[in-house]
Amino acid sequence: MGSTQTQRVNVRLVAATNGDLGRLISEKLFRSDLYYRLNVFPISVPPLRDRAEDIPLLVTHFVAKYAARMQKVIEGIRAEVMDTLTSYSWPGNIRELQNFIECSVILTSGSTLCCPLARLGSGAEVNSPGEPVTLEDLNREHICRTLQQTRGVIMGPNGAAARLGIKRTTLYARMRKLGISRSNKTS
Repeated sequence: MGSTQTQRVNVRLVAATNGDLGRLISEKLFRSDLYYRLNVFPISVPPLRDRAEDIPLLVTHFVAKYAARMQKVIEGIRAEVMDTLTSYSWPGNIRELQNFIECSVILTSGSTLCCPLARLGSGAEVNSPGEPVTLEDLNREHICRTLQQTRGVIMGPNGAAARLGIKRTTLYARMRKLGISRSNKTS
């Protein structure tokens, strides 16, 4: 566009939006010529909230993906947690679910997925008694558990930084910020 000469290319372009392009065109907020260039083969995908039956499969996939990346073994998800995830409307669709599961895997120290359900704003948080409630508390507890598992070793392939998937300098900074020292790693 804008040139006097034809430039030949061989590409496939996939564009996605959740906006009503027809309305945006009529309101002069989206160029109609661009719409007609892009609208060759439209695929309409319903939002995740309309496909609740897909959520358990997606959760299982993302847990396996991030657990493998972080070298963790997560074998279970409590039924009430899955029910909450399935009933949530997911306004951010699959990306929101994916990010939520990645965060959950980061916070999980055992073999059962630990989800910060309060982040969903559902008010239906499923936590066991005595479990930390703030993200800072969860981070502190997770780092302390990891330090305990590595017996205070921070560097190296089996060190806490590697297990947490962060650089050792980042771990030191977080430990300073959260008031964690090697001497209180078991707290």
